[in-house]
Amino acid sequence: MGNKGKDKAKKIKRKRRTLGQVYFDLLEQIKKNKKAYIVYLIINTSVIFAMIRSIIEGRWENVATCLFASILLLLPPIIEKSLKINLPTTMEVVAYIFVFAVEILGEIGNYYERFPHWDTALHTLNGFMFAAFGFCLVDIFNRHERFSFKLSAGYLAFVAFCFSMTIGVLWEFFEYSADHYLGLDMQKDTVVTSFNSVYLDENKSNTPIPVNDIKYTEVVYDGDKTFIIEGGYLDIGLEDTIDDLLVNFIGAATFSLMGYVFIRFGGNSKIVENFVPVIEEDEDEAAKAALKEEETNEELEAYAEET
Repeated sequence: MGNKGKDKAKKIKRKRRTLGQVYFDLLEQIKKNKKAYIVYLIINTSVIFAMIRSIIEGRWENVATCLFASILLLLPPIIEKSLKINLPTTMEVVAYIFVFAVEILGEIGNYYERFPHWDTALHTLNGFMFAAFGFCLVDIFNRHERFSFKLSAGYLAFVAFCFSMTIGVLWEFFEYSADHYLGLDMQKDTVVTSFNSVYLDENKSNTPIPVNDIKYTEVVYDGDKTFIIEGGYLDIGLEDTIDDLLVNFIGAATFSLMGYVFIRFGGNSKIVENFVPVIEEDEDEAAKAALKEEETNEELEAYAEET
């Protein structure tokens, strides 16, 4: 092997060591919170078993889902290291469980079909969580010495709400793109019994024509294949999208209101406190203050004994 080949091999080796080091650094970050680390280990192990099973069954789309879930599980420590904050145990644990519920139980375990309200519950939690995350980000800026601006409680809650709704909308874009370009069905279908449409107006006067009490719909596809939809027609995602955004709205509004009350009136909401991260610098300062106070007390005791 020539010098160029050796240099290239060394660079690749260094790169691999670097990627491995990044991964282990993130694990060390998770280990700082023992409870969250235990939950992470349980869920990540379950993801690995699901991946192995998918490989054996030849379900490569499920293998990709497992890999995606493994990456998502590393987001909390990435956020902590990037922003130099410590996420509360509750927020970290809920984030791990949420990823598992969406990707492994929902997609691979088919819980979206087996349990009718599974998707609704997750989107509600999604709205609540991202409102909490948006609230925390802005609250960190409010409390950080490097930033000169201070936001009111109302504006802070409004930003948190908008942040959560933006994430919800972007997720619906992702679902539509996956369905349209990858042939998936993330936007679940709904059987609709009635609708109004100006398309049926023969006079082209923009008058909506009501169509009620639909008995069945006959779909002819691929030339001669026929499928009968009993009790209505098949809506291919609109109902699901609006329902998802509605429950996302409810979750976002709920936490934003709780956050507003917490900041505005100085309440002692355990729910909000469990989703508010701590800046590492604040912890360091608190530790230094406690140590200084302890040293002062020891000096006073020593002086008292001498006198």
